[in-house]
Amino acid sequence: MTMAVLNILSQPTTPWPTKTASFSLYSCNHYYTNCYMFSCYDRFSVGPSLSSLSKAVIGSAKPSFSSPMLPRSPKSGTEVHVQAIDAGLGCSWIQDSSTCPDTVSNNGRRQRPLHSVFPSKPAEVSSVQDLFEFICSGPLLNKLGMTSEMVAESIDKWLAYGLHLCRLFQLNELYLTIPQKARFYHYYIPVFLWCEQQISHHSSTFKDGEEVTPIVIGFSAPQGCGKTTLVFALEYLFKVTRRKSATVSIDDFYLTADDQAKLRESKPGNALLELRGNAGSHDLSFSVETLTALSKLTKEGMKMKLPRYDKSANNGRGDRADPSTWPEVEGPLKMWM
Repeated sequence: MTMAVLNILSQPTTPWPTKTASFSLYSCNHYYTNCYMFSCYDRFSVGPSLSSLSKAVIGSAKPSFSSPMLPRSPKSGTEVHVQAIDAGLGCSWIQDSSTCPDTVSNNGRRQRPLHSVFPSKPAEVSSVQDLFEFICSGPLLNKLGMTSEMVAESIDKWLAYGLHLCRLFQLNELYLTIPQKARFYHYYIPVFLWCEQQISHHSSTFKDGEEVTPIVIGFSAPQGCGKTTLVFALEYLFKVTRRKSATVSIDDFYLTADDQAKLRESKPGNALLELRGNAGSHDLSFSVETLTALSKLTKEGMKMKLPRYDKSANNGRGDRADPSTWPEVEGPLKMWM
């Protein structure tokens, strides 16, 4: 079993540069007249010069981007060609009743309303160049082994993943605040791309024809740091990129309410064992059994249910959720978190 661990440090960091990124202000009327948005789940077509972008970065020359999505930035002077993109759906960005395909659905394609609609105030829209510089200023980039050249080569993916996350968290991508941009482009997307690197490296260690077991990626952080929300975002990105994954938490392996009561009664006077949370309050044999089964989910058609713990049961004392409510995963799994 291979495991990669990402330790989310609790020390405060500044997830965005102290110098505010440059933005271009466009009135809604101008944007209504000239801009159309393409299907939110199709691949982006970003710029004619991305193939040579790495050389531009290495040569310290400022890379030039163009995008059918974003207006021209006065700072960079980059010419942006705004046009309607025929991506299958063909919906105009200014239609409030527009729908977009939900690629996560297991039942083909179902329609859902766009969460992004135009507010009454003008939008602040940055160029692709501005976004590139913002991404490269992130505190995790170097720590995760990523470079500006790697960002330049995959800028279309960064844009697409950003749109997916806006849909997930019901945010308008034209009106992201600096903290929201930092949350997506300095945190969630870099960690997602790091996970993909770990999956690729893990798969490369197997010979052709060998059964590739899923890699285990663990997330460690103090309580309240956002592990659950991070994994929620990662799981969604893995779904839209068609990678099968599973998520489990240490909390899911707490003793049942009955077993916790028996433990409490067997150790009278030990306040540490009265409630869940401390060492001794987890069902270790059940956790080993579950994780072993997950690691063997390597073939098409193999299925299993993942245990879940209901912390609200028994007036907050908690209990293992009814197995009928457990989510089901199907192999072959690429990873589990």
